[in-house]
Amino acid sequence: MPWRVVGAGESIRHPMANLITVARLLLLFVVVGMVVAAPVGLAPVSMVLIVVVFAGDGIDGWVARKRNSASRFGAVFDIAGDRMVEQVLWIVFAYLRAVPLWVPLLVVVRGGLVDALRSLSYADGMTAFGPRNMMRSALSRWLTAGRFMRGLYGYAKAAAFVFLAGWVGYQQPEAAGTWLDVVYRPAVIQLLGWATVWLAVALMVLRGVPVVLDALPYAQPAVTAGPTSEPRPTGAFAGDGRGQAGAGEGR
Repeated sequence: MPWRVVGAGESIRHPMANLITVARLLLLFVVVGMVVAAPVGLAPVSMVLIVVVFAGDGIDGWVARKRNSASRFGAVFDIAGDRMVEQVLWIVFAYLRAVPLWVPLLVVVRGGLVDALRSLSYADGMTAFGPRNMMRSALSRWLTAGRFMRGLYGYAKAAAFVFLAGWVGYQQPEAAGTWLDVVYRPAVIQLLGWATVWLAVALMVLRGVPVVLDALPYAQPAVTAGPTSEPRPTGAFAGDGRGQAGAGEGR
């Protein structure tokens, strides 16, 4: 593996997990090309590749843990990769008229706002996930950083995008009589598919609200410390002595 300089005279190996994130992004645009150019003929391939793209989000974290290559850059890069994947796919499916335009607009606004607010806590040595994050309550931590909710949101998004990739093909006239017609025609399949789509949208909004609320302390004006006064902590957990996020929670 190549070496990279991370500080004065300090060099460590490039984490393979970051390369997996790059591969996910490249594969994402392959999927987009398939869905737009051949929504019927390449539907099975694009649906499988969407699963691979989302599975890569778990694989890169596993690799980071196994190689002991967790880093603050990796954690931020991983989140940025996730943002690009979901925003590009929502935009593409809105362009193809599979979902309303307000969905990708909401996703983009929510993502930008949440990431901007989270960046305020990075200066305090916090991470988006893991034991040291900006969440101020157990409920907030469970909604935004808990393994269950993160997993549920990831599975909901993957299922929603797989469904939408097939749905776009099903809507094409040439899909009549194909396997897409057989699979997507039953009302129960459509009901379950759209349920995953709206579940993903609902979870996206629900998981963003605690970040906004828990970032409110950062909106307070800084208090100038006097010669005998103690400085006010700049973050929710500033000065609590806890370490960085556990290995695997953020590369």
